[in-house]
Amino acid sequence: MLSYTELKKGTLFVKDGIPFEVLESSFSRMQQRKAVVQAKIRNLVTGKQQDLTFQPSDQFEEADITKKPLIFLYEHRSDFVFVDPDNRQNRFTLSSDQIGDNKRWLKPNTPITAVFFGEKLLNFVVPIKMEFKVTEAAPGVQGDRATQGTKSVTLETGTVIQVPPFINAGDIVRINTETGTYTERVEKA
Repeated sequence: MLSYTELKKGTLFVKDGIPFEVLESSFSRMQQRKAVVQAKIRNLVTGKQQDLTFQPSDQFEEADITKKPLIFLYEHRSDFVFVDPDNRQNRFTLSSDQIGDNKRWLKPNTPITAVFFGEKLLNFVVPIKMEFKVTEAAPGVQGDRATQGTKSVTLETGTVIQVPPFINAGDIVRINTETGTYTERVEKA
């Protein structure tokens, strides 16, 4: 069991049968009052964040979260299908709402790290740097390379990002998925 003082950033715990992650926490003691921990927590099932205050009498069970490699297969009607690389018949499905912003980086056969609570798939983590093919790009204008400008391009997943003017359709670029920014050109078309 975890006491209220052990709720530090990154701690995973179960409250009312639902797993939560502590995003921020601060210990405070007001004059002649009980000490409390004020924490910002995230529901790992829904992804919603909330602020709570914990008292010394509060105790929590540590969440049994496991991480496991999976492969993204395909999207069908806002459902995203993943498969276990060791057992191809073992498939998992997440809705578009559960995936959130990560769907911008999912292309078929992408290896990911899945987060499970018991047997239930909660969420996943995509690789930090991934390579994508540029499908649409306005042509770069000669002489435009002297300034540090950018232009919008569309990636194979449909995501629009800003890149340097020398990137053209058909190029393969490396993207930082945490920030959503261009890193480098891997292959020229």
